[in-house]
Amino acid sequence: MGRFTFRLPDIGEGIAEAEIVAWHVKVGDKVEEDGRLADMMTDKATVEMESPVSGVIVEVAGETGDVIAIGSPLVVIEVEGAGNAVDRAPAPKAEVVEQRIAAETPDAEDVERVEQAVTPSSEPKPAPAPAPEPTPPPAATGAKAPQPRAATHSKVMASPAVRKRAADLGIDLSEVRPAEEGRLRHSDLDAFLSYNASGGFQPAGRKGQDEQVRVIGLRRRIAENMAASKRQIPHFAYVEEFDVTALEETRAQLNAGRGADMDGRPKLTMLPFLITAICKLLPKYPMLNAHYDDEAGVVTRYGSVHLGMAAQTPAGLMVPVIRNAQDRNLWQLATEIGRLAQAARDGSAKSSELSGSTITVTSLGPMGGVATTPVINRPEVAIIGPNRIVERPMFVKGADGVERIEKRKIMNISMSCDHRVVDGWDAASFAQDLKKLIEAPALILAG
Repeated sequence: MGRFTFRLPDIGEGIAEAEIVAWHVKVGDKVEEDGRLADMMTDKATVEMESPVSGVIVEVAGETGDVIAIGSPLVVIEVEGAGNAVDRAPAPKAEVVEQRIAAETPDAEDVERVEQAVTPSSEPKPAPAPAPEPTPPPAATGAKAPQPRAATHSKVMASPAVRKRAADLGIDLSEVRPAEEGRLRHSDLDAFLSYNASGGFQPAGRKGQDEQVRVIGLRRRIAENMAASKRQIPHFAYVEEFDVTALEETRAQLNAGRGADMDGRPKLTMLPFLITAICKLLPKYPMLNAHYDDEAGVVTRYGSVHLGMAAQTPAGLMVPVIRNAQDRNLWQLATEIGRLAQAARDGSAKSSELSGSTITVTSLGPMGGVATTPVINRPEVAIIGPNRIVERPMFVKGADGVERIEKRKIMNISMSCDHRVVDGWDAASFAQDLKKLIEAPALILAG
């Protein structure tokens, strides 16, 4: 029998280490050739490691959440034949261990000297204090002894109105302690209702168990990226109000027009319109479609729009990328949005589909708030977040020039920008131009 050491292979260009996010084997398990060993996460993707040999697992590199370097041992497998593991140094001989134990164990004289040093001198111990005499019962003329609580409902003194209120609320009056000796009052019931949870009055919630959860895998990547972004990027936010009434009407008409000649076309949401408008404007505002390398001091402005789309998945936040978004129409964008979102949720997204974005859009859909301040997806320099659509009365000027109050659909759009690269004037100008396109959807649809 020999041992085969399986080392973590080079699993991507520029990858120096990987994190163990799941083990499929443990020490003592038998593994077949091409059997699953572990899932390793890099900055770009999660890769499944397979065994090149058959055998029994005798060592594993660490626990889930540990990070190991490329080329380091991942598992050691006991195999038929010589294997490839280098013999280890022999264990220390028994006599060497015994000599160390003897050298580190104190002898009897040392123990005796320590005992003499810590033993107090033989002084007479103080006599124990005499037991206290029992306290005589209070005299008949002295203070009254505490009265026992009423044990039954019939012995509680309360007015008929208090009794009726207690009965309606399901409160046993014997459980209510009066503020003053004597009769129960309505204020005593109020205090009971405020502070007492018994008698059918449940607390606001239930106490749960404290739990410690290791931050590993994708959640660790999210934590590291968010912390680095907030620590290194001086964010500033800009929020503008958009009237999307006309755009929502256009969207409804296009969705209603999907017929036999449009089979397979997905339902349009707000995002394809917003992405199209962004792609039309970015050539005018190239400083937004960029990466900033703060170590090299270089800003790279991109001619193509590789738009990141923040998506919530069971594993956490992921950002699949729509490649060359500027070349796609509304229907193609809607199809790609649906495909990437599903791939991110079920874990089938490729590494190339989860990296390389030049600007990001983040949306919570109907759950979006009034305004948000999204965190920039470093090394990008801008992120755009549409918020929830609400209906609101607005002054609208008609064709005759007269203003009227109408019900309009309003949506705020939030932006966060890197102030090292993007000036406030540029962000505001971009937002105002975006507002003109969104509020006149014919301009979005025009070539």
